[in-house]
Amino acid sequence: MEVLLALAPDEESDAEEAERLTRRLLAELRELDVDVFRPVPVGQLPPGAKGSDPVTVGAIVVALSASGGVFTVLIDTLRDWLGRQSARHRISVTIDGDTIELEHATAEERRELIDGFVRRHRAGE
Repeated sequence: MEVLLALAPDEESDAEEAERLTRRLLAELRELDVDVFRPVPVGQLPPGAKGSDPVTVGAIVVALSASGGVFTVLIDTLRDWLGRQSARHRISVTIDGDTIELEHATAEERRELIDGFVRRHRAGE
């Protein structure tokens, strides 16, 4: 399963901070059991993928293995990473044209959105 991640930093972030954020997120993602990380140059996102706006800094395609639970771990890692940030960054997660945007929201709102998204794509693991 391929998952497109697109990081959109807070509007007040400058280019240097955005690059730092992308590196920190990538460092955490590299600790997961994923097969491939492939950076996507801005402007070359797949058709239908959200996150192609000018503030999107990091776009990465992640290939997940078929082993169970990897997708859920990826989503939990993204959610935890966002929760540790003080600014209002967003990460778009796209699978087969279906996109969910993770950002600051109440814990209950995030949980409901993420649980629904995970259920829709868990069968592909």
